[in-house]
Amino acid sequence: MTQQPPSPLFVCLAAAMALAVAMGVGRFAFTPMLPLMVRDGGLGMGDSAALAAVNYFGYLVGALAAGRLPWPPTASARASLIGVVVVTAAMGATTLFPLWLLLRGLAGLFSGWALVGVSAWALSALTQAGRPRLAAYVFAGVGTGVALAGLFCLFAARPGVSAARLWLELGAAALVAIVAPLLLLRGGPAPASRPAAQAGGQSRDLNRLVLCYGVFGFGYILPATFLPALARQMIDDPRVFGLVWPLFGAAAALSTLVAGARWIQSHRLRAWATCHGLMALGALLPSLWLTPASLVASALLIGGTFMVVTMLGMQEARLRAPDRAPAALGRMTAAFALGQFAGPLALTAAPAGAQGLRLGLQAACVALALTIPALWRLVSTAIRSNRSRL
Repeated sequence: MTQQPPSPLFVCLAAAMALAVAMGVGRFAFTPMLPLMVRDGGLGMGDSAALAAVNYFGYLVGALAAGRLPWPPTASARASLIGVVVVTAAMGATTLFPLWLLLRGLAGLFSGWALVGVSAWALSALTQAGRPRLAAYVFAGVGTGVALAGLFCLFAARPGVSAARLWLELGAAALVAIVAPLLLLRGGPAPASRPAAQAGGQSRDLNRLVLCYGVFGFGYILPATFLPALARQMIDDPRVFGLVWPLFGAAAALSTLVAGARWIQSHRLRAWATCHGLMALGALLPSLWLTPASLVASALLIGGTFMVVTMLGMQEARLRAPDRAPAALGRMTAAFALGQFAGPLALTAAPAGAQGLRLGLQAACVALALTIPALWRLVSTAIRSNRSRL
């Protein structure tokens, strides 16, 4: 007897909760935890850069592997959720820096698996149910996870409470949150197989999408990583500068709901190009004027676009390779991971201190702006034929 597929409501619920844990905790909880770890004296700023870099590298490895795993994407997604819970809690169970490096690398790897596996399952299930626009609720899970992790760190960081204890508590909260996804993530697309031959135009279009998505990773990572640190330079009260990250996450969650609107879903590449323009502005503002207003504007512009681009990019890639969606989504995620890994590396070539960060933010702005014409050119190629598949 064939198993009845879950309803679109349960698909959205399970996928959003899975992405909230995998990305909001596994990938992004380190950002609001960083000032607390530095406060406790267990971490220097140089060490923090190494922990961030190894997480980016793990994410890259996970994304590259996710499209080639020999089991269904849902199986890798379930395994990755358990892995995120374990490595998150383990961050609070040790003070050994080499183990922290290993744990942050594994957290990145599991996050890459989860994003590809959950996206492939949810987009396929919602398309089969005739409700593709509900993908907005799936990807809102990432921003929700970012916001909740930031709020957790903001309010749980009471006097006398160590960062180690907060890591343990965050792991416990993540364990509760993955129960529903573990029960519902079943079935979905088959394991990735050897890529079939594609028409030349279709293959070129997918390659261009992958390239633009990789530049998106480069352009977003520097402002997203350093916004809380920039806020702390101006305002030393953690109750104030700590609000930047929850604001970033809330903007990400709400923006994906807007991205489910019919006009945006009918003009995804135009919307993607517009988001790159807004994100470029968000990267530029604090490099020119470092004020509370510019930081808030930057958090809203970048937080309000990065998950929209993630959602639109995944939808477009799946549209161009419906028979090998996990492999296509894996390529997109790997390109993003490579771009975000290149961001901090590029920063090391810039002058030290605030001047180097300003140049890095301006480089992110320029890179994002250069992709806008490429995305607009794609609008007139295979879009009309691809839309008929929805």
